[in-house]
Amino acid sequence: MFPSRIKLITALLLAGFAAGAHAKTELLVYTAVEADELAKFKAAFEADNPDIEIKWVRDSTGIITAKLLAEKAAPQADVVWGLAATSLLALAKEGYFQPYAPKGLDALTPAYRDSENPPRWIGQRAWIASLCFNTAEAAKLNLPKPSSWADLTKPVYKGHVVMPNPASSGTGFLDVSSWLQMWGEAKGWAYMDALHENIAQYTHSGSKPCKMAAAGETVIGVSFAYRGAKEKTKGAPIEVIAPSEGVGWDLESFGIVKGTSKLEAAKALADWSVSRKANEMYNEEYAVVAMPGIAKPVPNFPAGIIDKMIKNDFAWAAEHREAILGEWSKRYDGKSEAK
Repeated sequence: MFPSRIKLITALLLAGFAAGAHAKTELLVYTAVEADELAKFKAAFEADNPDIEIKWVRDSTGIITAKLLAEKAAPQADVVWGLAATSLLALAKEGYFQPYAPKGLDALTPAYRDSENPPRWIGQRAWIASLCFNTAEAAKLNLPKPSSWADLTKPVYKGHVVMPNPASSGTGFLDVSSWLQMWGEAKGWAYMDALHENIAQYTHSGSKPCKMAAAGETVIGVSFAYRGAKEKTKGAPIEVIAPSEGVGWDLESFGIVKGTSKLEAAKALADWSVSRKANEMYNEEYAVVAMPGIAKPVPNFPAGIIDKMIKNDFAWAAEHREAILGEWSKRYDGKSEAK
């Protein structure tokens, strides 16, 4: 009896040690990357790092940014990944991130990263504003195809335009920021006043206006090229349009949260995120990535959209973000969808 009990205890202890040896490090990662892409990134990273498991917390850019700021005194995330560079810049000023130079950093475009050395944040890929125009619905209503931002203020489009709320959507913010940068504050706000007259609704997601256009729920969705290209590839009767005046954009970026207890795992994710493999995956859906020489054309992206990307002042956008959002909400929030 006694030897049997010894054997049982020994077996249990060995099983416990084995389980401990193979326990994975769970990495809590806050992200605004589109939900339909997260599974492939998780699978690819975990295949290369089998001792680490990613747990995503995903929401729109504004929601994730607000959550991070609310947790500033006691951060919960280990890594912020795929969030707008303008948000990471604002958070970096609060001392939110652990500076780190991932292995392979020198292979990236220098403009797509923090200027500090080592960097506090690093860009991954750009998402770019565009219009999703439902040709079938437009034909029913005898509406012309828009080619510019200015076109959206024409009375013929009244009630047929949906765009994202910039307070919750990074796409909405890059739109507003780009208009103010292109035209100056007076003309930029005057444009938004005129556009507001035609807006049916402001959504809390950057993808939703394009999804609505693809489904025939609106004629024009102010969105971004990734979502437009994806909906068109699936067969939606839409054209994806890059307005002639120029288009706003932002960088999906990542940073390691200062004070994380899982620093080595966080560094492993950072190293993987600047790799050629990761950049090739970014390019599967986005036309502009941080590693030069990687990007290939993405089906159904608007022709010439890269040439229309404005010279974006991320520092200015980050510095004025709260003031811009406050002014926007005061003027236009009455047409926002319920949260």
